[in-house]
Amino acid sequence: MIEMDKIVSLCKRRGFIFQSSEIYGGTGSCWDYGPLGVELKNNVKRAWWRDCVQSRGDMVGLDASILMHPRVWKASGHLDHFTDPMVDCKVCKGRFRADKLEDARCPQKPSKQPGQHDACELTEPRMFNLMFKTFIGPVEDDAAVAYLRPETAQGIFVNFENVQQSMRLKLPFGIAQIGKSFRNEITPGNFTFRTREFEQMEIEFFVMPGTDEEWHQRWLDERFAWYPKYGIRKENLRLREHEKDELAHYAKRTADIEYLFPMGWSELEGVANRTDYDLKQHAQFSGKSLEYFDEESKQKIVPYVIEPSAGADRGTLAFLVDAYHEEEVKGEKRVVLNFHPELAPIKIAVLPLLKKNGQIVETAHKLCADLRKRWHSVYDDTASIGRLYRRQDEIGTPFCVTVDVQTVGDDKAAADGKVTIRDRDNMQQIRVPLTSLTSVMEKLLDGGWAEVHGQHGVTRG
Repeated sequence: MIEMDKIVSLCKRRGFIFQSSEIYGGTGSCWDYGPLGVELKNNVKRAWWRDCVQSRGDMVGLDASILMHPRVWKASGHLDHFTDPMVDCKVCKGRFRADKLEDARCPQKPSKQPGQHDACELTEPRMFNLMFKTFIGPVEDDAAVAYLRPETAQGIFVNFENVQQSMRLKLPFGIAQIGKSFRNEITPGNFTFRTREFEQMEIEFFVMPGTDEEWHQRWLDERFAWYPKYGIRKENLRLREHEKDELAHYAKRTADIEYLFPMGWSELEGVANRTDYDLKQHAQFSGKSLEYFDEESKQKIVPYVIEPSAGADRGTLAFLVDAYHEEEVKGEKRVVLNFHPELAPIKIAVLPLLKKNGQIVETAHKLCADLRKRWHSVYDDTASIGRLYRRQDEIGTPFCVTVDVQTVGDDKAAADGKVTIRDRDNMQQIRVPLTSLTSVMEKLLDGGWAEVHGQHGVTRG
């Protein structure tokens, strides 16, 4: 398994992810997505939204406010239950989760293995609420207290009736949203895996009581199959059932989809059966009925809820880690990000073979502008063609299109009107007419290299 340091280094060097406020020394566990990182993360979110919402007839979307009425968090149980046990060290002044000491390092002895705290003098554990507190309005008093949401789910639950009635939805149906959440973690870390500000891709799927176990399994199967669809190797995924003593207070059953990150197996997505807990709680605390009228039985019922909850940041990190590949080519190390074309930040790089040839450069610029109308494409002439290929390999660009002397012609030979397309993964090249390029790229980005290669040319090494 690749070391996390290599991923962190590549992310900074190639513009995927930067330390937040780095010029001021950085802010712990806060990260900024750079030009390529924001494209990658947006592509992950776009694929999730298309597959989970737009391609289904039983799903709709929502974008709820981050700030909500404080009684929402009393009803949901977050004010009373959303806590971790915390201990302080009187010697090193470190602060640790009492139930995760085996993962923590003493700040005065960074070279020591995690879990070795023989020099530490720890206080008794005390419970620490993970919600960020703030105030609404100019006066900071108890009446103005608000919280940054620790999850996106509650925005869906409190809008259950609004969405159901306005969209005339019948059970079973789901409401999905992608949004920021905030948790004041005691010991965040492992790059973007555990942070205090993160983005969730979450579904609340409402079903008839009695059908919840079947729907829970269906969502587990569907979500487990989603990650390999976009390139994650199946051997790096597993399903872990929660033991009864670790279930959340609202859960009937929860299973995590885990990924083999550089620091070991860790949660990528959780799929929980939340029963009817949330709707009943909000009905009780708000005084508003959150029932569903079933036309068939002529009864009012409180639906059960199945919740697939994925982290956009963790998902992006997993796709990065799984795509990373090193190999030796002609005595040199080649680093490649084998992104699925749907997720790759840049789809096509247009490269001029000779940047001092004005006709080649002009043709390449025009070609890039045309391709940008369909796909995220870039023009690059800042190095030799070999170095340009390696750069695009390292950022995961599936295809490079090279404009050369043959394309535009010169005093010795007429233009052939063709460009060279190079495949990132196998490094094979084909020669394609400019007039066919758009249709060819459609096939290539849909996984049709073998077909196109058979039609348009011979491997050029």
